[in-house]
Amino acid sequence: MAFPPLTIDWRDIDTVLLDMDGTLLDRHFDDHFWLEHVPMRYAEKNGMSHAGAKDRLHRMFRSQENTLNWTDLDYWSDQLALDIPELKEELNHLIAVHPFVIEFLLFLRLHGKGIYLVTNAHGKTLDLKLRKTGISCHFDGIVSAHDLGLPKEDPAFWGRLQQEIPYDPERTMLGEDSETNLETARLFGIGYLIHVGRFSSTTPPAVSRRFRTINYFSELVPHDGGMSVEI
Repeated sequence: MAFPPLTIDWRDIDTVLLDMDGTLLDRHFDDHFWLEHVPMRYAEKNGMSHAGAKDRLHRMFRSQENTLNWTDLDYWSDQLALDIPELKEELNHLIAVHPFVIEFLLFLRLHGKGIYLVTNAHGKTLDLKLRKTGISCHFDGIVSAHDLGLPKEDPAFWGRLQQEIPYDPERTMLGEDSETNLETARLFGIGYLIHVGRFSSTTPPAVSRRFRTINYFSELVPHDGGMSVEI
């Protein structure tokens, strides 16, 4: 689906909600961790082949999609009898901020926008990634779905989020790599929905058929000194 050009006037936006994994941070870390590293450690612990471990774990992971368990490190530590936070530390060198993210956050701060990190990530994942990247200083607030008791895949999440962040949906932008989460936000009435297609540095960018797709947040920053940008 080809979208007609969209003009975003930043004077119409007060609040920007941003996902973390795949949106601000390179999802290569997460994909490699869950699809390769955890199965490898599980296979070593249980005396089975890497391929067999991958098949078993991938089925277990898929069974918890769209729930808080999907990103709950304590849940998976218990289910797999592995110290998942410790295993994440083994790969922390892969944690990286996407290009142009910091510049975008500085642009938002310069123009007085409310900037919030809103993520399904578990608190222990947040601690690791914020410590590694140092990006927490750019946000007015950071909210984990685990604190609210609902994943972003649940349409009720966005109303519950308003209890933590007083935002006007019509004057709010959400940046996400998940079309499912963008759809629940649309149902709630969030006015500006941006799909991040380049979620990983190691896979080809995706293009949404339902939402405006960007590869880099630099596409949302006006380069002529004004407050409008066409994407």
